[in-house]
Amino acid sequence: MLTYPQIDPVALSLGPVQIHWYGLMYLVGIGGAWWLAARRLHRFEPGWSRETLSDLVFWVALGVIAGGRLGYVLFYDLGSYIADPSLVFQIWKGGMSFHGGLIGVLLAVWWFSRRQQVGFFRLMDFIAPLVPIGLGAGRIGNFINAELWGRATDVPWAMVFPTDPQQLARHPSQLYQFALEGVALFVILWLFSRKPRPTMSVCGLFAVCYGAFRFFVEFFREPDAHIGYLAFGWLTMGQLLCIPMILLGAAFIWWGYRKGDVRHETVS
Repeated sequence: MLTYPQIDPVALSLGPVQIHWYGLMYLVGIGGAWWLAARRLHRFEPGWSRETLSDLVFWVALGVIAGGRLGYVLFYDLGSYIADPSLVFQIWKGGMSFHGGLIGVLLAVWWFSRRQQVGFFRLMDFIAPLVPIGLGAGRIGNFINAELWGRATDVPWAMVFPTDPQQLARHPSQLYQFALEGVALFVILWLFSRKPRPTMSVCGLFAVCYGAFRFFVEFFREPDAHIGYLAFGWLTMGQLLCIPMILLGAAFIWWGYRKGDVRHETVS
């Protein structure tokens, strides 16, 4: 069994102000995606300025935060928030949903694409390879916070997390998700999008791969205590939300290749 590294979730304290590693991971994810987007901007839309890209990053980041928070409320703990609506704004207590964040991003991109008169799916194909940076950084933040840990196990790399009231050896599922949703997904999408691909195929591949990776890791991750297992007594909320994501992603890939609308910008 491995020893969990005792990392203070607070990276820096300035009097009453505390800067948490989890918040810094959001900055890493947004900043990394912004930098890579700037590198390939001339291949995507040569007429766009850096200011236009900055606007896109702002609206996407807003979609991630607002959608992630509201998604958690709706999908994972609606009863508590109905009882006390003020909890919605208490983001320092945690509670973010990837699937909610995805919906927020889709809405932000839809609005921005109409404003800039750029195809929605073409813009989504541009954004999709950048998303794993934020996903990977977020999972490192979860690990530092010792939250969203895995199920009890006796594998040699199991860890006892300080936030676990039962103090059981568990899968470090946050690191599994970092490796799959962050590193592996980034490599797959980056390599796939280096060549001209039909519109919808890159974001479709993102949906399929993320959904499959998340569905797999959920078998090692402890389900939310207040929800537990849902369908068939073994599927979690995360897995149920991934099923339509995988199906839609496969449909996007199929439809993109059927239409054959191949763009010629590639990742640098």
